[in-house]
Amino acid sequence: MREFEDRAPERLIEGRNAVTEALRAGVPVDKLYAARGETDHTLGRIIAQAKKAGVVVVECDRRKLDAMSETHSHQGVIAVAAAQAYATVEDILQSAADRGEAPLIVVCDEISDPHNLGAIIRTAECAGAHGIVIPRRRSAGLTAVVAKTSAGAVSYLPVARVPNIPALLKDLQKRGLWIFGTAAEGATALYDADLRSPAAIVIGSEGDGMGRLVREGCDFLVSIPMKGRISSLNASAAAAVLLYEALRQRGGD
Repeated sequence: MREFEDRAPERLIEGRNAVTEALRAGVPVDKLYAARGETDHTLGRIIAQAKKAGVVVVECDRRKLDAMSETHSHQGVIAVAAAQAYATVEDILQSAADRGEAPLIVVCDEISDPHNLGAIIRTAECAGAHGIVIPRRRSAGLTAVVAKTSAGAVSYLPVARVPNIPALLKDLQKRGLWIFGTAAEGATALYDADLRSPAAIVIGSEGDGMGRLVREGCDFLVSIPMKGRISSLNASAAAAVLLYEALRQRGGD
């Protein structure tokens, strides 16, 4: 039930008319849940409308919808409204340009725990990063839990969502950014990494770290010094270490 406990504070939009109007009005939607196996045209149009808007659509058993529902009249569809509208990568780069600073972006590769993502957003905002990028699928989104854990940082730090992280890294490299991935076996020690230049810091998932294609897309694999018996930090702690080293190198007070 942890999944539903985390979703309890979310703003749920239930029912076909309500979801249709929300999508038509441009309400930021993090995810849409639709009953699996339904074949009527109305639900099909809602799903097509959501996909056109870039919303992640999850087909699920009606029992899951029943468990999520607050109104008990979901009509086979529930949308989870995002706590904040998503930005674009262009918005993030423009934020750096407006501040006259070299871009510093955090790329989260499949961070599924909303508490970890919220903590990363909070730290990134405090450390002066210009934005966060997450994948559209297999990642926590801008839910109410993420917003709460970020202590309101989602209101100040742009978060973009993209369909493909390896493609994003290639695009950022073409724009002059260096890609720094975090890896225990990384050949570049943290304090040898030059984070003063335009940079994207990639944080891997909680269990498996960075995916193979994401790892191959990094210019540097950075290792964090470990002196204790535990061999790794969790995702949000690793992000904090790299972000504050970047802040130090960039002349932060």
